[in-house]
Amino acid sequence: MTHKPILSTMLASLLCAGPCGAAPQQVSFDNSQRVRDLMRAGNLYLSLQDALALAIENNLDIELQRFNLPAADAELLRARGGGLTRGVNFNLAEVPAGVGGPLSPLVVNRAAAGSATSGTAVAANALELGVLGEPITNLSVQGAIAQSNGTAVPVYDPSLVGQLNLAHTTTPETSILSYGTNALVSNSTVANAGLQQSFSTGGQVSVNFDNTHQNVNATNTSYNPFTGSSLGFTVTQPLLRGFGMSLNRRYIRIAGNEQKITTLLFQQQLIQTVYGVVRLYTDFVALYEDEKVKQETVALAEKLLSDTQAQVDEGTLAQVELTRANAQLFSTRQDLINATGLREEEEAILKTVLTRDKDQSIRAARIIPTDTLNIPDKDEVRPIQDLISEAVVARPDLGQARLQVENSLIGLAGARNATKPELDLVGAMQNNGLAGGATGYLNNPNPSFVGGYGGVLGQILAHDYPTYGIGLQVTLPIHNRIAEADLARDELQVKQSQIRVKQLQNQAQLEVEDALIAMRRARASYEAAVQARKYQQESLEAEQAKFEVGASTAFFVIQYESLLAQAKSTEVAAKSSWVKAKAALQRATGTILDQNNISYDAAVKGKINSPPASLPNR
Repeated sequence: MTHKPILSTMLASLLCAGPCGAAPQQVSFDNSQRVRDLMRAGNLYLSLQDALALAIENNLDIELQRFNLPAADAELLRARGGGLTRGVNFNLAEVPAGVGGPLSPLVVNRAAAGSATSGTAVAANALELGVLGEPITNLSVQGAIAQSNGTAVPVYDPSLVGQLNLAHTTTPETSILSYGTNALVSNSTVANAGLQQSFSTGGQVSVNFDNTHQNVNATNTSYNPFTGSSLGFTVTQPLLRGFGMSLNRRYIRIAGNEQKITTLLFQQQLIQTVYGVVRLYTDFVALYEDEKVKQETVALAEKLLSDTQAQVDEGTLAQVELTRANAQLFSTRQDLINATGLREEEEAILKTVLTRDKDQSIRAARIIPTDTLNIPDKDEVRPIQDLISEAVVARPDLGQARLQVENSLIGLAGARNATKPELDLVGAMQNNGLAGGATGYLNNPNPSFVGGYGGVLGQILAHDYPTYGIGLQVTLPIHNRIAEADLARDELQVKQSQIRVKQLQNQAQLEVEDALIAMRRARASYEAAVQARKYQQESLEAEQAKFEVGASTAFFVIQYESLLAQAKSTEVAAKSSWVKAKAALQRATGTILDQNNISYDAAVKGKINSPPASLPNR
């Protein structure tokens, strides 16, 4: 029976205290199957739930953050071995803002071809417009300057040290009396082994087993060849600087918190991506519906031109009315071109966010939204104080910020301990042995020294020749300005971190308040737009009736057509503003993932098990 497999396994586990054999995770730039499942006849049929599922499966911002999770596991592995933490990547990505919905500031500011594109301004989310400040893409509250390392921590992984030396030396001698020869020839073998292990108390233990075998050509030596060995233990325990389990395990605690931080950062990236996709999809649906409004306006202009042409031919209208009708038709067509262009721009941005690789089929596909913009009859909003309290507890950006402050306080203990003097307790014990062949140079050689390597080991185990020692070693800096300056700087940075956390909390409160205001304004705008659209529709129908009997002119019909188009665009914009404001409130309170039934575990895996929400029949 052989023990080689067992020894090999033990050696492998000792040398590889981690996932050494694990295959590296491969990077894939292939789109998920869901993209193909949603394609029909060159069109990409897309609901909001499908858009969110595609983002989780394909979005590269989420994929980047996904790799930080195993990186945090490696960070903990490093800390458990006694290494310093390398830090966490706090950079997050915001989804592109897109072109905005109908009557958004970005769209309204673009050059408009005709009066049909202008309309009553609709309330927009201040967070989306950047009124509340630029979006935070780096969530570090510790600043750009790293905290000092403080007192060095022990390396917890044991180390085996081995040495094997073979030497042959020939030394000419000036006097034959020294060794009985003119040239001393020595053959020596040194074989040493040692084991070093540090502990969380700050102490270190080393075990050394040293062996020397020597053969010389001297005639006046008592034992030749001879073997000398020693087995020694040395223990060093700091009593001031570097003392304490809490101090020396601080990076393990920091790495454990970093695991939690990366989890929260991943959640925050999910929130930002989900909110961005909701915003993009809502704007796309609004632009899609507004494009239909422009198509209806073109159809009305074409009918007006046809009716005006008939009346001009009959002589009941002046030629100038035909000119006005033609101008209105081309103006509405230009508005339709602008609306189509905006929809296509938003479509291109949405595809980039939802896919990893836009191949030719995806690039050519037209997105057909299967969801519509709906506003409930009544908003069910809880008291603002309850929403703010929920945000403080639920938002992952605030949770990870608090953990950063906790890590800073843990690290501060190392800087504080570095200001203490060094006082180490050192203890050593060694057993020695010596044996060799008697040369006859001595008449009565010590029989315990005569023998081979077994005799040496026997002397060591019997403690025949022990050596003991214990002492204190102290290093007292006259003025430890480096450590004192690091401590002062770290204490200031902790206070700055606490201020930044408060700033984040105030920002969260402001975002909740703004989202509620935006929802109220958007609902009021929607209700007013619905009434305006109804009255403008009735006014147009009345004017068209008058025009048909010759009691009105094309000028007044054109005016009412433009007003109706404005009212319809305003209604669409108000609905999209309310939907986005609601999503902003869910983001501000940290509930947007739950509200959209997004599982954290599924997001980590990058695979949503639910089938596509809705598809047309094959």
